[in-house]
Amino acid sequence: MDALLQGRTERLFTAAEDFILSLLCTFGDWYNSSGQAERLGRQFALTNTSRTAMELFVQEWQVFLPPRHVRVLQICPILGFLAVFLTTPIILARILSRAHLRQQTRYLLLANALLSDLLFVAFYMLTTCLNAATVLMSDLACAAMLFLMGIFYSGGIFSATAIVLDTSLAILAPLRYATLWPVSRTYAAVLTIWVISVFFPAASVGLFLWYHTMSPCTQHICSLPLVLVLTVSHSKPLQVCMLLTVTAVLITLLLVVFGYVLLYYHTSKSGVWRGERSSRAKGTFFVHYLNLFLSVCPMLLLVIKLLLYSYSSELHPSVGLWVSLILCNILLVLPKALAPYLYGLRYRDLRGALLDFFGLNRPRAITPVM
Repeated sequence: MDALLQGRTERLFTAAEDFILSLLCTFGDWYNSSGQAERLGRQFALTNTSRTAMELFVQEWQVFLPPRHVRVLQICPILGFLAVFLTTPIILARILSRAHLRQQTRYLLLANALLSDLLFVAFYMLTTCLNAATVLMSDLACAAMLFLMGIFYSGGIFSATAIVLDTSLAILAPLRYATLWPVSRTYAAVLTIWVISVFFPAASVGLFLWYHTMSPCTQHICSLPLVLVLTVSHSKPLQVCMLLTVTAVLITLLLVVFGYVLLYYHTSKSGVWRGERSSRAKGTFFVHYLNLFLSVCPMLLLVIKLLLYSYSSELHPSVGLWVSLILCNILLVLPKALAPYLYGLRYRDLRGALLDFFGLNRPRAITPVM
């Protein structure tokens, strides 16, 4: 028994040592490439301090590490996954099990968007748990995780764009809608979305692999916030590639917003926003605009962050890590966690299944007429 406990203790200490060495190795790459070593070296030469260069390095490393309460942010992806996992499977089962829902384009595109969001949040939660468990990854394994998250995030964005196109055709050309967008073309559109989503993050992940081939670290902490702070911030090609990719996503989202504004302008002339029908129409547009607003905000913040990396070298890594943690763990996950509730409770065909699952759909008592 004592030998077994001793063996487990040794393995635990070995894993902790590997994790700390990987942190130091990753930070050392940033430390050397960012010019901090030269700056502190000159400071060390000009002053009569008794601290060695290693002590200065450790001091910078302690400043770089976030406070302990920052780890609370790691709970946000787990909570987001639980919120999505409770509702998205119910909505998907409802859509796929009803023949009349499978024949409607909007429900197929909604199912594709919710499936993409579920997979994205699941993989991001997995990387968060692996980081909390001090699990290290090779370059190829980390790149594969980032590539899959990029595919699923892009799939959700492009599915939202397809939903706007479908709604636009249904409102602007109601008589020709069945001819222009039949169900058979919906399946082709879903396949096209996944194909485009595969190629969309490929360039950024390829540059990530190229950057780490020159690194002495054999294993890394596969954390998206740390990748943004320590890798993207000091690789000009990766900055340009990610800036182009994020800008394309942002333009897509802005086109979606413009599409809904155009629909609002068109429907306001037909009297949809007046009378009893206005409340439901306003609620539907509010759901779409809220989801789009929550999706646009992290992309805008990421563009600003990449521009700061490109034109400013004075941004301290602790500030960059704070911004990256809030961006990735909260702003990216929040719209994915709210989407199934917003859309599921909005559509009548899906609302009943969610209310039945949570036990909120109480049957109404019918009083017989005498």
